[in-house]
Amino acid sequence: MDETLTELFAVIEDRKETLPEDSYTTSLFTHEKGENAVLEKLGEETTELILAAKDDDREELSHEAADIVYHLLVLLSMKGMDLEDLEAELETRR
Repeated sequence: MDETLTELFAVIEDRKETLPEDSYTTSLFTHEKGENAVLEKLGEETTELILAAKDDDREELSHEAADIVYHLLVLLSMKGMDLEDLEAELETRR
């Protein structure tokens, strides 16, 4: 899983730098709302995750969890953070 997150974060960072057209990630970095668009998506996806958990829908729960992780990684990138920052914080909580 660590490799998957590392690869995903690398793609997000690349999209932030190269801004390829027709990329959803690019649209988040260039959206006129900027950070607010990502924060809104995190809120929306969190609500969907809660509903999937309440309904015991494992497939939807997995899907929404992945959406949250993706948008969280985009937010970290926007704020100049990386996976090491997240990992360091998690380590302090162990």
